[in-house]
Amino acid sequence: MRRLLLQATDGDGWASMKYVIVIPDGAADEPQASLNGATPLQAANTPAMDRVAAEGIVGTAFNVPEPFVPGSDVATLSLLGYDPHLYYTGRAPLEAAAQGIELGPHDWAVRCNLVTIENGRMADFSAGHISTDEAHQLVETLNRALGSDRLQFVPGVSYRNLLILRGHPDHPVPLTDDTHTTPPHEIPDRPVAEYLPSGPGAGVLLGLMERSKQLFAEHPVNQRRRSEGKRPATQIWLWGQGRRPALPSFAERFGVQGVMITAVDLLRGIAALIGWDRIEVPGATGYLDTDFAAKGQAACDALHEYDVVCVHIEAPDEASHEGRLDAKIKAIEEIDKHIVAPLWEEVQGHEKWRLLISPDHPTPIRTKTHGRGYVPWAAAGSGIRGCGLKYHESDASGSTFRFDRGHELMPFFIKEPSIG
Repeated sequence: MRRLLLQATDGDGWASMKYVIVIPDGAADEPQASLNGATPLQAANTPAMDRVAAEGIVGTAFNVPEPFVPGSDVATLSLLGYDPHLYYTGRAPLEAAAQGIELGPHDWAVRCNLVTIENGRMADFSAGHISTDEAHQLVETLNRALGSDRLQFVPGVSYRNLLILRGHPDHPVPLTDDTHTTPPHEIPDRPVAEYLPSGPGAGVLLGLMERSKQLFAEHPVNQRRRSEGKRPATQIWLWGQGRRPALPSFAERFGVQGVMITAVDLLRGIAALIGWDRIEVPGATGYLDTDFAAKGQAACDALHEYDVVCVHIEAPDEASHEGRLDAKIKAIEEIDKHIVAPLWEEVQGHEKWRLLISPDHPTPIRTKTHGRGYVPWAAAGSGIRGCGLKYHESDASGSTFRFDRGHELMPFFIKEPSIG
C-alpha cells in the first residue's frame, strides 16, 4: 500500500510526521485502598510513560458517550477519531471485518462467546480462556448441528467467535436496533437470567444458546477439560449484534497511513475498516502472557514504513476482568519497559514525530467490568511543549486538556501544529 505523507500546513516546512499511538487497554482505574489510595498507573514503575508526560502534556478524554455500553468497540472508535454516534453499528461487525467476512445490506453479525455458566451464574466469560483449537472443535459442532446457508458460526481466537446471519429482503433477519444483549464480561459472577437477550429476534438468539447447552454437555472437548481440572464451555453467549458499518478511511480523514499491531480481532477489524494494514506478531496472545517485547520491536520496525503506528495491548484489561491488581500493575510495567521505552528511543531518530499513550476506557479492578469515565492520556513530540507532570489519573485530571467528546482528541493530536 502506498504511504501517504502529512504535508505541512503551519508554514514550518514539515515534510512528514511519524505518529505513535499506544493503547494500554483498560489501564485506567480507581484509587486502591491496598495501594494507599494510588491507582494502578500511579503504583506501577513507569519511567518511560512518565517521561512522555513530563516532556509533553497530559489530559483526559471521555470515549464512551451515552447511550453506548462501555466497551473497547465504542471507546477505540472514539480514540481513533470516529464519533460513535455516526459510525458505530455494533461490535460483531467490526470483528467480522477482521476475518474478511463481507456483510451484505441485510446481514447481521453477532458475537459468540464460549462461556462457563454454573448454577445460573456467569462463572467465566472466556470458558477458562479455552484454547483456540478447542474452540474451533466446538464451533464445528455448532455448524454441523445448527448451520445453514443463512446461519453460520465462524471460529475466531479462543473464546471469541462469531455468528453470521444472512438476510434477504423477503426473509429479513429478525434482529433490529431495539434488540438488547449484554456482554458476558460485564456480568462476572452474576445470575444470568436478567441479562439474557431481549427485544425483537431475541427468541432466535435464546434458542441457539439453549441448543448449545445440549451440544456441549458431553462434548469430548469438555470431557477432557473437566478431567484436567479446567472449566468447560457450557454454552455460547450471543451479544454485540450489528450490521455492516461504513467508516471513512483514516487517510481520507487525516492524510496519513497507519498500521495496527494487536492480538484482538476487534482491533484488527477496526483497522481493516479504516484502511490500515495489520502486523501479526508471533507470541502476541491478547492475554497476560503476551510477548510485550515482540510487540515493541514490531512497532519500532513499522515506523520505517508507516506514518502512524498503533500498538494495542489487551493485558491490563484482562487483569481487571480477573480482579488481579498485581497482574494489572505488572502488565502496565511491561508495557512501559518493552513498548513505550523502545518506541521513545526509536522516534528520536526521526525529524518530526509525536507519541500518544491512552487507554480506551477504564476497567476498574473493583467491578471487573468496563467503565464509562475519563481516561488519562499523554502526548509528546514535535510542536508539543513539556508540562513536567507524570502519567496517571491524578495529574491528568488537573490538566486543562480535557476532551468531553473523546473523538476530538485524535484530530488534535494529528493536526494541531503547536500544543502546550
